[in-house]
Amino acid sequence: MLIAGRPYPLGATLAEEGGINFALVAPNAEAVELCLFDPGGQHEQQRLRLPACTNGCWHGRLPSAGPGLVYGYRVHGPWAPHLGQRFNPAKLLLDPYAREVVGEYGGEDLFLGHAPGQPAQRDTRDNAAIALKARVAAPLPPAPALAARPRIAAGERVLYELHVGGHTQLHPAVPGPLRGTFAGLAQAPVLDHLQRLGITTLSLMPVQHRADEERLLKLGLRNYWGYSPVGWFAPEARYWSGLPGTTPALEMRQLTDAVHARGLEVVVDMVFNHSAETDELGPTLSLRGIDNALYYHLRQDDPALYENWTGCGNCLNLSQPRVLQMVMDCLRHWVLELGVDGFRFDLAPILARRPPAGEFDAHAPFLAAVAQDPVLSRCLLIAEPWDVGPGGYRLGEFPPGWLEWNDRFRDTQRAFWLHRGVGLGEFAHRLAGSSEDFHAGGRAPTASVNFVTAHDGFTLRDLVSYNERHNLANGEHNRDGHGHNLSRNCGVEGDTDDATVLAERARLSRALLAALLLSQGTPMLLAGDELGHSQRGNNNAYCQDNDITWLDWVRADAELTAFVARVLALRREAAPLRSNQWWPAQPQAGQAALHWLTPEGQPMTTADWQAAGRHAMAVLFETPGGQLQWLVLVNAQEAAVRFTLPPGRWHLRLATDAKAHGASSAGLPLAHVHEIPPTSLWVASG
Repeated sequence: MLIAGRPYPLGATLAEEGGINFALVAPNAEAVELCLFDPGGQHEQQRLRLPACTNGCWHGRLPSAGPGLVYGYRVHGPWAPHLGQRFNPAKLLLDPYAREVVGEYGGEDLFLGHAPGQPAQRDTRDNAAIALKARVAAPLPPAPALAARPRIAAGERVLYELHVGGHTQLHPAVPGPLRGTFAGLAQAPVLDHLQRLGITTLSLMPVQHRADEERLLKLGLRNYWGYSPVGWFAPEARYWSGLPGTTPALEMRQLTDAVHARGLEVVVDMVFNHSAETDELGPTLSLRGIDNALYYHLRQDDPALYENWTGCGNCLNLSQPRVLQMVMDCLRHWVLELGVDGFRFDLAPILARRPPAGEFDAHAPFLAAVAQDPVLSRCLLIAEPWDVGPGGYRLGEFPPGWLEWNDRFRDTQRAFWLHRGVGLGEFAHRLAGSSEDFHAGGRAPTASVNFVTAHDGFTLRDLVSYNERHNLANGEHNRDGHGHNLSRNCGVEGDTDDATVLAERARLSRALLAALLLSQGTPMLLAGDELGHSQRGNNNAYCQDNDITWLDWVRADAELTAFVARVLALRREAAPLRSNQWWPAQPQAGQAALHWLTPEGQPMTTADWQAAGRHAMAVLFETPGGQLQWLVLVNAQEAAVRFTLPPGRWHLRLATDAKAHGASSAGLPLAHVHEIPPTSLWVASG
């Protein structure tokens, strides 16, 4: 029997008085039923009406219940899509606070809240047997205090974006049952590799419970990337080993503990911009049936339709205090219970859009709430600063303390090295931290997350191997994925055994990696780029859970891996190349200074910056007090260029061309005048 219980905390929690307290926010509902199931979640055994509603939160306590109980909700209210209300008690609903999810959405039309083919009519068929349910989770062991966890200094941080499943599916040193799981990623050989590279921060693609899109399921595909969430508090069961005595949440915690033991950080990609319920024709899984008008941005002219600033069918409405509360509770759960150190927010402008017009607001409730939160304000916060809504590109507009993915850095590097499509001024601006975008508001160069590849787009190997996307396997007739990749196939589309083509691709890859890892800002490496991983030209592999995306460790490019480790070791040594301070435009005597030089060794003039067709320059990092000076020589041209080095004794520390990229850490002496090969980047110390 249910008794009143309390309206807080939300979700299903162990009550001090004994039993489980249930609390669900649904202010527009008329009644809420708690439905209890057998352990497998297939048979509904009991329905109990939540006896109390306080300020729009329905609640009740079940004194006899404990961890392991499987449950769902039926929410009663009007069916009036034209008013934004889609209540349907025939559809069992997942608790948005579920810590563990039972079942998997299979795309059946039984999940529709409306009658198939009749969007205005409520469907009366019951879906309880196949619906997603929540399992009451047992408490996890106490997580280490925030102060006891590793915290990487901003200038030292190197991000590594990876997919939990694909990272270890083919890893020969990971036991078979653990491949593709949280436990597999925590294995010593996997973490050894990251430490040898010099990675400091793992950036995990979405690991919350998701529901694949109906269209993909009909094609026999799955949403591999995971940008289709439905259970934000629950780690994805697909990444759970299933070993006895474990749960998805426990394995996730064990992963963060293992990463912390290595002195590394963990960031997870959070998708709060939309849910897996998609548009008005999508399934009713959770929020839509709980209180549609509360949780989603609805069209002002027709509340039966959803705003679609995400391109995914719907947008969560974080301007609503209760929706914001859910997001904040979820983030704190991932930090305090699951042990993560920060978040990357997908399509982050959505989180700061205000109704009715949906304008982006840098002082929106979500951004203000995070800034004052004693837990979250200390976390690493990274925005993907664009969406597809009005005025959706907001690079550089997030508050101080936030980092942002910088796609302009990506496009500049690709255009400069692969096509000479931008000039020296744009290249220098990005190398020095993109001050135009990030200097305002007291932000540091490290606010710019620099990358040349990410999960969305070509891998590095494909970037220099394909001119066109090859996405037929996605089932969209090669229409999906970005058509403007700034890639270069070096004369052959795809795989080849032509030694000349392979040498050019290797040289360009090393130049791009060196430019990325030695620029001012926070570098982000895509997992597998150091291995030479290819997706066979697929630049939108979001639905490819197979060997297209799984990293092939057996055939890894050992030389390229060693090169990345060498560059990152140099980055750690060369403090000016990872400065967390802006270089002064007019340095005073005795101050650190950044000098831009022509290949002839002269200061760059306006005419030099604007010279068409010139893509070679030197960058001198001058430091006071007898410290090492650093010199970066850049030649993106197709021919070798003679450089006159500044006065002093210079030693080559890194070169990206094939003959010299293995230079010793001690450095090779350089002549006063030296010829730099085509499309090469050299670093010298003196």
